[in-house]
Amino acid sequence: MSLGRRRINRVATISVHTSPLDQPGTGDAGGMNVYIVEVAKRLADLGIEVEIFTRQTARDLPPMVEMAPGVIVRHVTAGPYEELDRADLPSQLCGFLSGVLRTEAMYDPGRYDVIHSHYWLSGQVGWLAKERWGVPLVHTMHTMAKVKNALLAEGDRPEPAARVVGEQQVVDVADRLVANTAAEAAELIGLYDAPADRVAVVNPGVNLSVFQPASKGAARHRLGLPQRAHILLFVGRIQPLKAPDILLKAAARMVADDPSLRSRLIVACVGGPSGNGLARPSLLTDLAAELGISDLVRLAPPAPQHELADWYRAADMTVVPSHNESFGLVALESQACGTPVVAASVGGLRTAVRDGLSGVLVGGHEPDTWARTLSGLVDRPGWLGFLSGNAVRHAVGFGWSATAAQLADVYAGALTQRQWVPLTVNS
Repeated sequence: MSLGRRRINRVATISVHTSPLDQPGTGDAGGMNVYIVEVAKRLADLGIEVEIFTRQTARDLPPMVEMAPGVIVRHVTAGPYEELDRADLPSQLCGFLSGVLRTEAMYDPGRYDVIHSHYWLSGQVGWLAKERWGVPLVHTMHTMAKVKNALLAEGDRPEPAARVVGEQQVVDVADRLVANTAAEAAELIGLYDAPADRVAVVNPGVNLSVFQPASKGAARHRLGLPQRAHILLFVGRIQPLKAPDILLKAAARMVADDPSLRSRLIVACVGGPSGNGLARPSLLTDLAAELGISDLVRLAPPAPQHELADWYRAADMTVVPSHNESFGLVALESQACGTPVVAASVGGLRTAVRDGLSGVLVGGHEPDTWARTLSGLVDRPGWLGFLSGNAVRHAVGFGWSATAAQLADVYAGALTQRQWVPLTVNS
């Protein structure tokens, strides 16, 4: 932390729509969950306590859980004790804010030094808490409606105008906006008129103690996968935005072009339905049958980190065909395990993957283009080996401790230059 700045002792982290205690890979739990958990632990290592406020989704959840030393998760009652679609959550923000404010009121004034909100719904709560407590608001978008609407998957619903307005309000009042990459910072400035001096670029990280190279053969044995197979891996939530259908369509094209691949190719998908994907939870099973590749596709539920690392090690390539990613933690985790990544050339994936060194970036989402790229790598094991070595070297440059240290500095800067905006701001 920079000299001459007030020390940050406690951060109130706001995560309305998804709990850091949830398993990433299904529902609304994904990279944001990983980000919040890993950053909170590393901030605690720096002596900064973190309290994470999230909505209570089950009656039997305790009001408070110690997630790790120095990290507390507070379950706030707001609406029914069940998972709600994100479209229904704005109506619960008043109740959530009330619970957050009541918690702070139980303590002496000045309990929190800074608020860090994640996603626009949390930013709305953070905006009002900031004014009530007289502390700065730091906000991370994770995804932005204007960006998502410009890159919609086929059949995906555009984000509503209310979200666009809500995001603009948060941008206008936040003391600092944390962007995952320089490209995201440019989007905040160009699309939302965010002042450049209030935007900080802080790359997410990877847990290098969990995601690291190990025996591919041993990983395949533990997962019950054939030793001689060509394994293409998808990890993430099953929804149009993440585009797992592109991988299945590309695999079908690969087999059509080279029928000998059918006995050797496996497409493994690790994750669960989420978002619009909940409307058709059997999407991948149905699509595989329609494409005639059911025998090639292996579906697995979301996995804890140690098991997920085995999936990465077992694969020849991890495929990330998303229509948009603010960063792409899956790509970084895979590379840390020594598995190259074939990813869409969008958003933060351009930072997470070094094109031609740690993986390959693919322009567009045409299955034929993806099939040619994947086949080219399958047919060149020497090239895969080259990418594998560089993948590890690239990934070790991203660690969560560095992310947390940079965030601590962002917090301190926000504390010295608070942005006071009336509650009547309209955008």
